[in-house]
Amino acid sequence: QVQLVESGGGSVQAGGSLRLSCVASGRTFTINTMAWSRQVPGKEREFVASITWNGGSTGYADSVKGRFTISRDNAKNTVYLQMNSLKPEDTAVYYCEARCFGPDYWGQGTQVTVSS
Repeated sequence: QVQLVESGGGSVQAGGSLRLSCVASGRTFTINTMAWSRQVPGKEREFVASITWNGGSTGYADSVKGRFTISRDNAKNTVYLQMNSLKPEDTAVYYCEARCFGPDYWGQGTQVTVSS
């Protein structure tokens, strides 16, 4: 199994920044890609960004391109999501996901609230 623990959420005004962290433990050698998704109550979870664990290739949702940056530190088994120029519509619970050679795993989520 892979365990994921997110941190770094909070409240910020529009235009501000936050950095989310996700620490992976357990069978991390099975991880292929790490990703961030977000969910607002009553809506489906939506993809935000992803990064391959070994090659570092990244992908972003159109809604966050140019504002969010995903990165990783393999030595620390940690993936980050730097969020700049935050907008009220970025308000959501953000989840870290480990896409593995086998089952996928999710963290417990961290709340991000952006006020106008």
